[in-house]
Amino acid sequence: MDGAFRVRVPGRVNLIGDHTDYTGGLVMPMTIDRWTMIDGIRRSGPVEVTSDADDAPLSFTLPVSDPARLDPPWGRFVAAVAAQMGAEAQPFAGRVTTTIPIGAGLSSSAALELAAALALGFDGTVADLARLGRQAELEATGVPCGIMDQLCIAAGVANHALLIDCHTLSIDPVRMPADVDVVVQFVQHRQLAGSEYAARVAQCAEAEKLIGPLRAATMQDVDRIRDRVIHHRARHVVSENARVREFAEALRRGAVVPAGHLMLRSHASLRDDFETSTAAMDAAVASVASIPGVLGARMTGGGFGGCVVALVERGTMIPGWRVNAVAGAVGANLGSTPERTAPTSE
Repeated sequence: MDGAFRVRVPGRVNLIGDHTDYTGGLVMPMTIDRWTMIDGIRRSGPVEVTSDADDAPLSFTLPVSDPARLDPPWGRFVAAVAAQMGAEAQPFAGRVTTTIPIGAGLSSSAALELAAALALGFDGTVADLARLGRQAELEATGVPCGIMDQLCIAAGVANHALLIDCHTLSIDPVRMPADVDVVVQFVQHRQLAGSEYAARVAQCAEAEKLIGPLRAATMQDVDRIRDRVIHHRARHVVSENARVREFAEALRRGAVVPAGHLMLRSHASLRDDFETSTAAMDAAVASVASIPGVLGARMTGGGFGGCVVALVERGTMIPGWRVNAVAGAVGANLGSTPERTAPTSE
């Protein structure tokens, strides 16, 4: 169908529950007030897209068979989405703009994937949109990511964090207490492709060969693992799943001080057991945690750099940091079609 359209997709920050999603565990992210948008027009012919973040344009014809070999590199995410959609993909010409910092651990790639899917005419459920985005990321980068980023972005609810079970894909929105803010600060550029991320996935898979699914394992199960590295990786995942449950319950009760402590414990586990932190990230967490009014802080995302997220008393000012309000849901304005949200913005 010809016609102009705009799609707008938020980034996300993960409050707690990192490196648990690819083992079917628990996570608790929320969408943020940074966005990726595509303004375009449906038409016949090739898909042609430009970006405000890169001078090199993207052009490919449908169907696309090998998106990982296309240039520019950012265009591989768009092309991989089109490849996953197959015959359902509709060509368009458009421009991508974003306010999500790239390489900061705030899911700029997942936001681009979901925006591309909507621009290419995707029309399905939240879960299907998330699965599509995840498969596209795997195809575009080879990084064996979990589904947290895509599912959070697809299902974002204003003023809520999402307790997500990455095995069942169940989503339980938990309203953020009114007396806290969530702040995020970029610390160090990261890149999952070529990092040790895939090694961590493999180490968790090795642990599961020994004791079964980590999502169902206990600390007693973990203690049966003799290999030191595999033991530490499994201990992080099992303890992190428990922390996510406790964190969600603390927010429901308005117990923000215990919630902050859980974030600090989560960072220590990522630093010591999962070894995905860096000296710069550790220093940033320690620094912000010492400020009056800060309840807790941790690195967020895949690790090896990125952003630090902090839970603070409402109105607490941290020099150089900014408040990130929970954003609304994915929206698409397709010509004269009413704006679509997935599933609700309030």
